[in-house]
Amino acid sequence: MKDAIDLALRLRRGTVAVLLGSLWLPVCLAAAPRQATSKPAVKSARKAAAATPAYEGREDMRFFAAEVSARRGLDREWVERQLALARRQPAVEKLIMPPPAGTAKNWAAYRDRFVEPRRIAAGLAFWQAHEARLREAEARWGVPPEIVVAIIGVETFYGRHTGGFRVIDALATLAFDFPSGRKDRSAFFRGELEEFLVLCQHEGSDPQAARGSFAGAMGLPQFMPGSVRRYAIDFDGDDHIDLLASPADAIGSVAHYLASFGWQGGLPTHFDVAVPVDLGDRAVLLGPDIVPSFTSAMFAQRGAVLSDAGRAHDGPLALVMLENGDAAPTFVAGTSNFYVITRYNWSSYYALAVITLAAALRRAR
Repeated sequence: MKDAIDLALRLRRGTVAVLLGSLWLPVCLAAAPRQATSKPAVKSARKAAAATPAYEGREDMRFFAAEVSARRGLDREWVERQLALARRQPAVEKLIMPPPAGTAKNWAAYRDRFVEPRRIAAGLAFWQAHEARLREAEARWGVPPEIVVAIIGVETFYGRHTGGFRVIDALATLAFDFPSGRKDRSAFFRGELEEFLVLCQHEGSDPQAARGSFAGAMGLPQFMPGSVRRYAIDFDGDDHIDLLASPADAIGSVAHYLASFGWQGGLPTHFDVAVPVDLGDRAVLLGPDIVPSFTSAMFAQRGAVLSDAGRAHDGPLALVMLENGDAAPTFVAGTSNFYVITRYNWSSYYALAVITLAAALRRAR
């Protein structure tokens, strides 16, 4: 669910110089989707874990344990014991860093990582296998099946890539050893570490066993612990929330999350638009970034030419620009539903990738 840090994280890293930065941070982390950690990387991380010093004995960790125990009503000895077993992960510190200065974003390259034959085929199989739950979620929250399926596809390739880091290691590292060289998000991760401990105690699960992304996101939809506690639901009726082993819970939780941020059933996510020739007018429309702030009439006043459907739209719009390296950028007029998807992962690249994959899945159906 993204968190955003990742807001552009993956976008800033790799072919697209990605956002998260989803990621502050919403579900995921904010900015670019947390993608599969390669098998070699996972093996390397596990090997490093065995050699990395544990957090046992650190004064800042003991103080944190005392605070959390008092604030959340947890057993202090249990909290201290779990944190003492956490290990600092240098790989996590590296992965959270932005790409080298000057790395260009590239929407076309980013899109092609997710909108490709294998992911579409896997998405269709997931849709067919869980069609009843997807219809139920749409009826309850208004979120179309293809959007839910696309989010799970972008996040984890339908469970193939859910992350190989111990969640407690990733969160402890970012909470207490957040690397210098980028905006400090340690307070956010201390909050997520606290939520993770509360979640484990509530679910009766072992904090040492949970695995996820380098930022601590978990399950098929890659929810951060705080998002699990606030938005995840038991959608299969077994009195237990399991975002990893229960596709039904993942489907319901994704739809519930989007609805909680204002998803409107039947509303398009965006419209085609030709941007103003005048750079001053263009700058005005781009000013609010992905936040819908202008009417269709205001677009026209600034020289932006919307599609027929866009001109008829009576809600707010945002002029969204996605860079394509050295090529001309891509522009769309995002609606409030486009903005809602960016609350899952705070990246316009992420949102349009989800939307484009969803459209491909709908066509294939």
